This record gives sequence, C-alpha cells and structure tokens, in this order.
Amino acid sequence: MKTTLELPDDLFHEAKAAALQRRTTFRAVVESALRRELAPARQTDNPDPEKFEIGPFGILRLKKQPGAKPVTLEMIRAIQEELDEEEYQRAVNPLVR
Repeated sequence: MKTTLELPDDLFHEAKAAALQRRTTFRAVVESALRRELAPARQTDNPDPEKFEIGPFGILRLKKQPGAKPVTLEMIRAIQEELDEEEYQRAVNPLVR
C-alpha cells in the first residue's frame, strides 16, 4: 500500500542516512521502525484487570467504574489553571513554598 508521510527534515535525513549505512532502503527503515513500535502494543499484558482494560490499539486504559463521573474539558482546564498559578507563584516567589 502506498501512502504519503510528512516528516521533519532532520528525521527524514537521519532515516535516509541510516538506510545508506545499513545498505537498505528508506522504505525498509520506516517499515522496520513501525513494526518495532507496534509490536509491544500487541503483546501488552494487563497488570490489573479489575482497574484496566486493553483498548482497541493495544494500549492500557482505565476501565469505566460504575457511578464514576465523566471527566470534562472544563475540569481539566480548571486543574491546569490551578497548576499554572502554583508554578507562577513559585517562579515569582522562589523562597516561599
């Protein structure tokens, strides 16, 4: 199957150089890298099946707990703003903790 990839210039040049050093093709380097990257996802073990499930891409994710509230974007933004404010205060007053 053919596809088009947009890569940062430095990554492209590094991959091309690796292909030349290994006396192979750029395509073979990309294919090998993708296979290596995807292999662990297929081999994921679930350390705690009561808390986690393996998602459709082989990535562990938290199971939905009965009665748990969904996390909203507003909740995430509020937490991020609180953390940003704490970081700002530490930067402005480095001696106060």
